[in-house]
Amino acid sequence: MLEKFRGVGQVAIDPIHQFQVQKWLDLGTFGNQHLYFTNATGFMLLSSALIVLLFGYAASRGKIVPSRIQSIGELGYGFIADMIRSIAGEEGLKFFPFVFTLFFFIFAANVLGLVPYAFTTTSHIAVTLPLALLVISVVIIYGFYKNGFRFLKLFMPSGAPWWVYFLLIPIEVISFLVRPLTLSLRLFGNMLAGHIVLKLFAGFAVSLFAAGGMYILLAPLAFVMGVVMNALEFLVAGLQAYIFAMLTCVYINDALHPAH
Repeated sequence: MLEKFRGVGQVAIDPIHQFQVQKWLDLGTFGNQHLYFTNATGFMLLSSALIVLLFGYAASRGKIVPSRIQSIGELGYGFIADMIRSIAGEEGLKFFPFVFTLFFFIFAANVLGLVPYAFTTTSHIAVTLPLALLVISVVIIYGFYKNGFRFLKLFMPSGAPWWVYFLLIPIEVISFLVRPLTLSLRLFGNMLAGHIVLKLFAGFAVSLFAAGGMYILLAPLAFVMGVVMNALEFLVAGLQAYIFAMLTCVYINDALHPAH
């Protein structure tokens, strides 16, 4: 029976296989590069389309007594607006479309990845790093646009003795430069690890059931753990989108008020 269990385990689904980028459509050659439409591109477009359809429909059906869809749209709008206002102030609301799009794109991509056989785009650093670089680029460009060279005060905390700045400035610069890395790795790492654990429990339940005998008694336990992990992953999907958007607001506040 043990040999049978091992044989089933060997053919169990590889938890890493779900992260493989697959070519769906050959788009031809552009310059020296061969272009393909992949599952990553497809699910990013699907995430974007779901957001546009949901909030587009909610906005087009506005009523005094809101419907369920309209209520969801208004709650999403108010949630992001309150987050920006509490972190970056009223002036930060000019970045509302940017933060709103970031939050719901990441949230939709995270949740969509929980669907069986779907692809989790945010489990790839090639997706999360460009998002983080976009955030930092917006902060730097707007910071210099609004404040000029006063934006550099961000790296010179006020109130410290002059000789401490020789130590503080390099630390602040390094801290600022690693923001895209930490922002992208946090989202990438959480989604990658969570989906691996989820797939392991699901595969383990199938392997135990297929092995037969006494192993069938353990299969329900593995299945229940898989269900619990799925619920936890849904919570993590929302939490990681919130953290990404919240930190974006913090960085935007630095661009608005670099001397603080």
